[in-house]
Amino acid sequence: MPLPAFLLALGAAFVHAAWNLLIARARDPEAATAVALLSAVVVMAPVLALGWELEAEAWPYIAASSALELVYFALLGAAYRRAEVSVVYPLARGVAPVLVLVAGVVALGAETTAVQALGVCLVGLGVLLVRGLARPAGSAAVVFGLAIACSIAAYTLVDDEGIRYANAVTYLELTLIAPAAGYALGIGWLKGGAALRAAFAPATVVAGLGMWVAYGLVLAALARAEAAPVAAVRETSIVIATLGAALFLGEPVPRSRLAGAVLVAAGVALLGF
Repeated sequence: MPLPAFLLALGAAFVHAAWNLLIARARDPEAATAVALLSAVVVMAPVLALGWELEAEAWPYIAASSALELVYFALLGAAYRRAEVSVVYPLARGVAPVLVLVAGVVALGAETTAVQALGVCLVGLGVLLVRGLARPAGSAAVVFGLAIACSIAAYTLVDDEGIRYANAVTYLELTLIAPAAGYALGIGWLKGGAALRAAFAPATVVAGLGMWVAYGLVLAALARAEAAPVAAVRETSIVIATLGAALFLGEPVPRSRLAGAVLVAAGVALLGF
């Protein structure tokens, strides 16, 4: 793997973990998620106008992905208000690729390899350690993590087809517009406009920019290397977010949980080969 591609993929991992930590650190993670989403959509609107590339066949996939993204962000904001990032993030990012692989094998008849099977086993063992054996994590964190994983897997399967009919930037921007507007309206209705105004801060805007920066870094890495090693390096975000939860959020992260995050990241990396 060329060094520039490695650095870009590693940068994407750091940025992805960082924007999640910024949202989780906010006083109101749900309102912060809404503001971050709106910021991401507004900032990238000029890029969408300049680089528009879309076929009509993409619209059904965009509609489906938008609905799933709305579920994803709603779950994410709710999870970070109620549960530990060091549990939610590894479960969500680790279990989702396993679900995608299983869906491919069961529904699409795709073949799997011994390496991928080993990856599934590592993810499973890692999940057990993240949850904890002697002192299990709260059930809310586990439920949220698994629910978010399901939403990630679902929109990944949809996007895998839809992206064939648009360039990556156009497709992602269009899938985020409806969730950004819908989620902000929902939070405004439930909590009032004051909650959104209070959440409008440099950290939440940076989190929104981070959503796009992480995506752009992955695309840049993919232009310089094969997908499998890029995906493998990208999944170090699982370990980075777990460490960040301990360092910046003050979460109690035992060594077993950190070891579990490492195993989950390693297992997801193997799934990409």
